[in-house]
Amino acid sequence: MNNKQHTYAFIGAGNMSGAILGGMVNSGINPDNIIATNRTKEKQQALHQKFGIKTDLDNKSAIEQADVIILGVKPQMMLAMLTDLVEQGIDFSQKLIITVAAGLTINRYTDIIGNVRIIRCMPNTPSLVGLGVSGLFCGTDQNKYSADVIEQDKEITSVMFNAVGKTVWLKQESQIDDIAAVSGSGPAYFFLFMQRMAEKAVQLGFDQDTANQIVLQTALGSAQMAAQSDDSFEQLRVNVTSPGGSTAEAVKVFNEKELASIVSSALDAAVLRAKEMSKL
Repeated sequence: MNNKQHTYAFIGAGNMSGAILGGMVNSGINPDNIIATNRTKEKQQALHQKFGIKTDLDNKSAIEQADVIILGVKPQMMLAMLTDLVEQGIDFSQKLIITVAAGLTINRYTDIIGNVRIIRCMPNTPSLVGLGVSGLFCGTDQNKYSADVIEQDKEITSVMFNAVGKTVWLKQESQIDDIAAVSGSGPAYFFLFMQRMAEKAVQLGFDQDTANQIVLQTALGSAQMAAQSDDSFEQLRVNVTSPGGSTAEAVKVFNEKELASIVSSALDAAVLRAKEMSKL
């Protein structure tokens, strides 16, 4: 089905929703088919001026005009907002619901809005520059909706999130917490490593701006090399590690300090916290 024929309503269009709808427009989806709501008129005007989309201060009005609803409201406000919309008479039964809110499981939504077609998404912040990773899980009841309908909904969602990076479809909802720990939180891990490298570069005598440029370009170049290579990460590391050289000495220290164990423990902690938050 042609995704350009759908009408999309972004409810709570903050930075992430703005990145997604911007990617959609840049990929060819008609901005006239996109509606966004935000609590401030200034932010709505900014979205309209930047992307040419429609805006609305009223969530109910926006939802009634659309058949694909993207929920970007903060998790602590989401359930109260949906309850209020149901009380206002909104019927979600004929709409595809896509949520990008963290920590709220599918059943938290369906308890309020009914047994609807629903997809849960976990995008990460590099989506803001078109280089994101989005974990997607389809929570639609397969006993209620046909396989064709579900596949169509997944196609619609893939097109949307491929516009801001790459997508990974998950087999179980619990994997949302897993991908949140890897790609959702992942940028923070890389930024931390970059921060420590830059700090050491300053200690070695570089000024801060030069140190930042060195580390940033090294990270960017390394990622680009990996993206263009068929080699594994391990092989790429081996390729730049001459036996007995300075790189080998640095890698030896990483191994002696049990970097693999540190990374594993850190991600375990992130997964555990994500699962705890999903139960709140």
